Amino acid sequence: MRFATYELDGAVHAGVVADDGLHALPSGTTVLDLVRAGLPAALAAGAAALTGPPTPLDRVRLLPPLAPPTVRDFVAFEEHVEGVVASVSGGSGVPAEWYEAPTFYFTNPYALIGAHDDVPVPPGSRLLDFELEVAAVVGRDGSSLTPAQARDAIFGYTVLNDWSARDLQRREMKVNLGPAKGKDSATTLGPWLVTADELAPFHDEDGFLALDLRVSVNGAEVGHDLLSNMGWPFEELVSYASRGTWVRAGDVLGSGTCGNGGCLAELWGRRGEQDPPALRPGDVVEMTVEGIGTIRNRVVAGIDLPPVRAARSRTRAR
Repeated sequence: MRFATYELDGAVHAGVVADDGLHALPSGTTVLDLVRAGLPAALAAGAAALTGPPTPLDRVRLLPPLAPPTVRDFVAFEEHVEGVVASVSGGSGVPAEWYEAPTFYFTNPYALIGAHDDVPVPPGSRLLDFELEVAAVVGRDGSSLTPAQARDAIFGYTVLNDWSARDLQRREMKVNLGPAKGKDSATTLGPWLVTADELAPFHDEDGFLALDLRVSVNGAEVGHDLLSNMGWPFEELVSYASRGTWVRAGDVLGSGTCGNGGCLAELWGRRGEQDPPALRPGDVVEMTVEGIGTIRNRVVAGIDLPPVRAARSRTRAR
């Protein structure tokens, strides 16, 4: 089943996606409510909603499927790491530490945007990039979950575009704390949340989801990969996130960017030049994930802000 959050005539609703359109859930119900109720209860509520009248998709604005408590973003594709290390940090190869355990950072749950919303260029950035990912949504609270327990705790999946200001990111990561404002401007989540049972047939014998991933800019395909090329399946990502702490129902965990052109920075690192160029206002980025759906965002001009004030130095004066 597919659950969506959408705006219609100025009001926000949650509903079930069907061939004939969106079927509204009871007023006041959110997709996060369904996730917290658990998959069996959510499927029952969705089945009841399907008996109501549909609203055509072209009448609504799709919002992020849910408002997650937290958003973690992993870096689970080896090919992506290899290309981006060369582009962002000027290094080469894949760091040995990448293979030891999944790595993630927390990103901004307040910066989520819908499947077709415009994306402003972040203030001060001239190197805007996209990142093609899939995200898992946790369906129940848990701590120090085993991979088997984590697999059962996944409610569903959605498409994630981790928009990245590469020039800001390069500066920030030299301080050895990971990305901050370089990843803080926008994250597309959508077009809806597909329940885990729908994608179960795509699991390969090693537990990976063998889904086709594609991204294009202005109609020209830039990247194409398989989700099953991840270094760890999603249950191991969820398990690791919960290690010694908690994951909560509604938490979003991104796969990290796929390889083979999943972002521009990977291609820049491999080619030694900015080819294709960084995104500019007017560019349209479209991502399609097999079994889930398509998101399509247009880049627009951002706001101009004063330059950031440099720090007062105490050590240089000694």
